[in-house]
Parts: sequence; structure tokens; C-alpha cells
Amino acid sequence: MGTKTVIPFGPQHPVLPEPMHLDLVIEDEKVIEAIPQIGFIHRGLEKLVSKKDFMQFVLVTERICGICSFGHSLGYSETVEALMGIEVPPRAEYLRVIWHELSRMHSHMLWLGLLADGFGYENLFMQCWRLREDVLDIFEATTGGRVILTACNVGGVEQDIENNELAGIVVTLDKMRAEYGELLRTFLKDRSVKSRLVGVGYLSKEDSVAAATVGPFARASGIDEDIRSYGFGAYGALADFQPIVSTKGDGYARCEVRGLEVLQAIDIIKELVDKMPDGEINQKVKGVPAEGVEVVSRLEQPRGECFYFAKGNGTKFLERFRIRTPTSQNIAGMVQTLQGCDLADVPLNVLTIDPCISCTER
Repeated sequence: MGTKTVIPFGPQHPVLPEPMHLDLVIEDEKVIEAIPQIGFIHRGLEKLVSKKDFMQFVLVTERICGICSFGHSLGYSETVEALMGIEVPPRAEYLRVIWHELSRMHSHMLWLGLLADGFGYENLFMQCWRLREDVLDIFEATTGGRVILTACNVGGVEQDIENNELAGIVVTLDKMRAEYGELLRTFLKDRSVKSRLVGVGYLSKEDSVAAATVGPFARASGIDEDIRSYGFGAYGALADFQPIVSTKGDGYARCEVRGLEVLQAIDIIKELVDKMPDGEINQKVKGVPAEGVEVVSRLEQPRGECFYFAKGNGTKFLERFRIRTPTSQNIAGMVQTLQGCDLADVPLNVLTIDPCISCTER
């Protein structure tokens, strides 16, 4: 047996410039154990519900994470709406899903670029982020923001997207599809890329279930679970939604699932634009959350299933608000993918769960 060495990975590392630390136990360039450490940041999110009323708190949740900003404001709004029995206008439901799927595209293309950067393919990294700018341009044109959108609120959305503007978005996405298809072929067909991903970081379906993984990380191991398939909001208007699933369970499968989900998001947006109803975009909110009422809601964020919990106390301030994020669920599965891998593959294995410590550290 070789000599065992403990190597620190993070929190300052080029592939993961976020506050997560791993102690890697190494033996002959093989990782035999990975011990994660999180919890370096506390932003007092739960305490803030006693300082900001339930309408103002939408703005706080949107700032939990820049990449999933709209998703957090959507998840929080849906939770409070369920808490108060608010019915959101159909057009607002459609607009919410369109922005949420654009956010999924933005998140996945950002991740694809980081993956390319992780194995040294700088040109591919630049091309992914260049194409991602088209999505950010849509955000800017429809909301005025590129990262923090301030488009969602309790009861609906803050601004409408005119039908002719929706048609223009579809034209832009159709142009993106052709160019994105070329990038995706490079990720899925290029021999040098496949040599870094195929067979690396394998996680079986059984181990994935045992670790309670979620999102593309779980679907890449054959778990057919996607909250969107339950038909919440405007997702119920889709004719035939089927989650993207792979059974390979390795880094290549996780790249494949996220890559194909970008194309699926384009299809979802186009279908909802075709079916877009007319009408109001906001329901006036009256009253406050009742005392003692509790609600849990779920949302399929780009990284996976996110739980939101809220409890009212009869005032304009919530009693409790908590979030369980996808990354916190996926760290256990990530640790399993690291066991037995080469030290050189650790950065890629960490990347393939698409970690967002900003969401996890609250």
C-alpha cells in the first residue's frame, strides 16, 4: 500500500472559487476518501423575514444567488401564494415559466463553459459564454436586468412581455439553436472531451437514490424525476413533457443531460408562446399570511429540486422561511464520485454536480 496524504481542495481553487473545502485523502494519485466542509458563510436569511415584510422579501430571495435569481423569487412567490390562497392569472403563470426556462438555459450554458474551462478547452469556454449573452440580452430587453430581474412578485409578475416581443424571442432562440447545436456536438462527440468525461465520476442509480441526489445529477444516473413533470404552473399546459434521462451515470452523462435540457427549454418556451393567453399579469394581494399556517412547495431549479418552507403568524412578517437547495442534496453524491478517481479528475467531478455554494450557504 502507498502512503496516504491529505490534500486540501478549495475554498480558493480555479475551478471552484466558492467557499467549499474538501479534504482529499490520496494514495498513489487515487482519491480514497473526500471529506467536505461547508458552512463558512451565514447571511442570516431566516432572520431577515422578521425585518422585511412578505412582499419585500421577494427581493431578498432573488439575491440568494445570481445564477438562479429568478427561480428563487418564483419559488418564494409560489410558496406565499399557497400560504394565502392567491390565484395567479394564467398569463403571469406562462411568463413565469418562460423566464424560468430562460434562466435554465443561462445556467446550463454558463456551466458548460465552466466545464470546458475545467479541462482546458478555452475556445469552447468562450463560445459557450458568448452564446449565453443572447439569453442575458433577452432578460435585459424584457425586464431591464441581466442578473437580478425583479420580474416576479407575490400574485404574478411585475411586467408583461408583448406578443410581438415574444415572437421576436422565438426568432432569437431559433437562431441560437443552430449555433448551440454545434457547441453541443463538440461536447458530446469530440474525442478529447470524451476522454475527460466518459467513465469519470461514475454514480450508479442505486447509489444516487441512496444519496438522495436531485436534478441533472440524478437524471444522469437513470432517476426519472423532474418536478416540472408534475404540471405546476404553466408546465401543466405542455402537451408532452418528458425529463431528459441518461443511464450512463458518469461525467459524460451529466454533460449530456444538461446539454439536451437547453434544447428542451427552447421547445418549452416556443410552445408556451404559441399558447400564451391574454389577460392580467398580477393579482392584487390582500391581507397577510394567517397565523400558524405552514406551506412547503417545490420547484425544479436548473440544479434540481428545491424545497421552500414558509410559516405565517398573522402579521405582514413571516414567522419562518427556509430553503433546501439542490447543491446541499448533491454533495453526498459528489463525495461518492470522488472516491477512487484520479486526483487530476477531482475538479471535473466537483464541476459535474454544478455546485452553487451561494444558494447553499444562507
